[in-house]
Amino acid sequence: MTEPVLRLEAVRKSFGGHLVLRDVELAVPAHSVTALIGASGSGKSTLMRCANLLEEIDDGAIFLDGEEITDPRADQDGVRRRIGVVFQAYNLFPHMTVLDNITLAPRRVHGVGRVEAEDRARELLDRLGLAAKAGEYPDRLSGGQQQRVAIVRALATGPRLLLLDEITAALDPELVGEVLAVVRDLKEQGMTMVLSTHEMGFAREVADQVCFLDNGAVLEQGPPEQVFGDPRQDRTRRFLSRIVATGRLAP
Repeated sequence: MTEPVLRLEAVRKSFGGHLVLRDVELAVPAHSVTALIGASGSGKSTLMRCANLLEEIDDGAIFLDGEEITDPRADQDGVRRRIGVVFQAYNLFPHMTVLDNITLAPRRVHGVGRVEAEDRARELLDRLGLAAKAGEYPDRLSGGQQQRVAIVRALATGPRLLLLDEITAALDPELVGEVLAVVRDLKEQGMTMVLSTHEMGFAREVADQVCFLDNGAVLEQGPPEQVFGDPRQDRTRRFLSRIVATGRLAP
């Protein structure tokens, strides 16, 4: 059996005595999209931060391509270089151009030469419809454009895994579609992704597997047609019924 790109085994995490991840089990196969859904505070963002070693877990283990990255002996900086992360906030440096924002990590962290880094950045910008924005500063871009630049920045280092944490939450509704289109394109290109989202219709459309988190535990996990169409847990059904009432489960 092929080793998953990302695997979590019995992962537990607490903050101030409050358990926020409860024995989480998760396997993310290569070239697949895993969507994390659930109410705010259910543990989705904490799971993402633990997967990228931004938070230290209390118990369990996390593996990247079969290597236990939560082992104290693991090269944490090396791990982070293999995982691209895009957060809800764009976190672009305001005093740097789009091109400089994107090429900073490849040049400073990965030792890539300026010409190679800029060529790669321009290729990605062109792919995401931002070729004309390479010389702009972030404050000259719309929110959707800034988030697409943040995705390009995460892709510029050639990550093995891409984590997308509520990347549309800070956007105006009319800008959400352009960012979600990028995720669709990345899926078609075979990028392995984990995304936490409140966009249920999009999760149902793009995900290969959906994990419903509740109170820090993965309460239900399966293909989108099962989780959304025939949920097994009563708590999942109640959550989705409220989403349907708001119209947010529409594709």
